[in-house]
Amino acid sequence: MQAKVLLKAAILFFGSFILFMFSSSLLEPFLTWVGQDILQLDGDFTAVSTGSGDRTMNYITLFLQVVLTVIGVLLWSYLDRKRPSYNQLQYWFTVILRIFVAFFMLAYGMAKVYKLQFPAPSLMRLMQPIGEMSPMGLAWTFMGHSEGYNLFTGFMEVLGGLLLIPRRTQTLGAFITMGVMTHVAMMNFFFDIPVKIFAVHLVLMAGFIFLIDLRRFSNYFIFNKPTSAISYYRPIIDPTYHKIIWWLKVSVLIIYLGFASFQGYHAERNLRDKRPKPELYGIWETKVFVKNNDTLPPLVTDSLRWRYLIRDREGFAVIKTMTADLKWMNFDLDSTSTQLSLYREDYKQDNNFTLIATDSTMTMEGVLYGDSLYIKLESLDLKRMRLTNRGFHWVNEHPYNY
Repeated sequence: MQAKVLLKAAILFFGSFILFMFSSSLLEPFLTWVGQDILQLDGDFTAVSTGSGDRTMNYITLFLQVVLTVIGVLLWSYLDRKRPSYNQLQYWFTVILRIFVAFFMLAYGMAKVYKLQFPAPSLMRLMQPIGEMSPMGLAWTFMGHSEGYNLFTGFMEVLGGLLLIPRRTQTLGAFITMGVMTHVAMMNFFFDIPVKIFAVHLVLMAGFIFLIDLRRFSNYFIFNKPTSAISYYRPIIDPTYHKIIWWLKVSVLIIYLGFASFQGYHAERNLRDKRPKPELYGIWETKVFVKNNDTLPPLVTDSLRWRYLIRDREGFAVIKTMTADLKWMNFDLDSTSTQLSLYREDYKQDNNFTLIATDSTMTMEGVLYGDSLYIKLESLDLKRMRLTNRGFHWVNEHPYNY
């Protein structure tokens, strides 16, 4: 009885989650009505993705999941109370859950193997005081710092996803997935990363798959009791069908991993850590700043004087003022690298600066929005930054904790 109720609850709860996940844009008017008129919520009621999985809309759908599950289990149990078992339904529902969880474990894992989710700290991030970071920004910096840790966490997520695919290893895959995703969920909760709802659902889905084999697991690992091989329920006995399914799994997996590897390899080398560095890459500190023939001293209260020019990506630069304000600018060099177009997106200026640069110095002279500027800058030695240059040491005579 309890097992049947649990199965019904899992089907309704996880099924409605998957349904809302892929149809929230179509259900936006209904979800908005529930949020505003029933729950009396304030917030953003649009279903357009912002990168956050913990938006007002997500909590509205979570509320509806719980309501549908409670009402659905009661009605289902009453209307279908004489059915002795749901073996076939459980089989196909578990297949759907395994596919769903495995897909996202492989996707998240490959994004870490190729370091797409957590890139190395940018030059902007390296110049940001740690007290100004958000908890999520700190977590991203921590994860992005180490390529090895990304490989480890990505490999564990991929391993959990792969083991969920064959039925005979689904329990081990679910066990690994629960451990890995519980760690992810805890990071999401304690570093305010807005994927908490989704991460918890993956943990619960893996937990449901694991529960199918919980008795044998407990007997062997906890109670020191003998256990026998499981007799799998097979709704289709035809061996030809199972051969086709096996080859289908192998083919889809090879295609998916091949595509993910190809995409990850090229994205890492074009967009992330291994991309080509732009000309004049680095952090440039302002030594002399002359505006309209007036030399401005480096006062921390001066919002007009530049403190740093940070060049990290092709076509862009960031100006950090003495008051720590950030100005994102287009930064386009001509073919001779002596003429510079420096401007904001809303006000384009062509070749408005003459530039003379060496490996360690840069002089800019020109006009920016009606003001004449003469600026001398020196590059900071990036090799002196501990975070990016400390590296790994087998032997540490003293803790190196700065």
